[in-house]
Amino acid sequence: MMNISSGRFALVVALFAASPWALAAGAIESRPVHFAKGASSTTLVGSLKGDKTIDYKLRARAGQAMTVGLKTDNGSNYFNVLPPGSNDVAIFVGSSNGNDWSGTLAADGEYTIRVYLMRNAARRNETARYKLTIGITGSASAAALGTAPAGDAKVEGTPYHATGKVPCSMGNAALGSSQCEFGVIRGAPGNAQVHVTPPGGFKRVLTFSGGKVSVDGGSKMKVSRSGDDWLVEVNDYEHYRIPDAVISGG
Repeated sequence: MMNISSGRFALVVALFAASPWALAAGAIESRPVHFAKGASSTTLVGSLKGDKTIDYKLRARAGQAMTVGLKTDNGSNYFNVLPPGSNDVAIFVGSSNGNDWSGTLAADGEYTIRVYLMRNAARRNETARYKLTIGITGSASAAALGTAPAGDAKVEGTPYHATGKVPCSMGNAALGSSQCEFGVIRGAPGNAQVHVTPPGGFKRVLTFSGGKVSVDGGSKMKVSRSGDDWLVEVNDYEHYRIPDAVISGG
């Protein structure tokens, strides 16, 4: 069974204000983030002491999926994720939600991963040694898919033309035994990027272009057709049924 919501029926994406009382109020050091050629992620090793805060900055495009994970030796060490143009309003606040995050980006521009100590720890001049892993997957630009028909409106507050659920399964479970949330960015007829969230919370990006299918990260995949559906298998484990209606609308 497929469930699609589009137009003004919005998938709500909450924006959280970074709590000013919780962060140390010291100087902020800015560091650019670069991936090695051909890589889609990087791990950065760093340290903090007292009220020091570090902003890691990198550019990304709307529709791409970002993942961030922080491993630290100090329980008061967290990160926030700030969207382009923001100095203090975050789309993710680690002190409230933990030190692992993944999400689909809603805008082009420079994103900031802000690493900090909570104010109580900063006042005690504590230190933190950490490893920060940042990943970006998905097409560098949905614009490469072409332009969607003028009447194909986006779901309010998202980069997607439609959201809903598609049949999926993991491992040896029967296809369709689970329903995975998805969002689709459509381009020219037959072209689309489908962002699927399987059980476990990570995002899988499937790109349909010119009658061919590709998957983020260069993962192993198998593709076949069944009636009006695409059957996609990734890494011999993930199984997705993507109806043509998701890709083309209607």
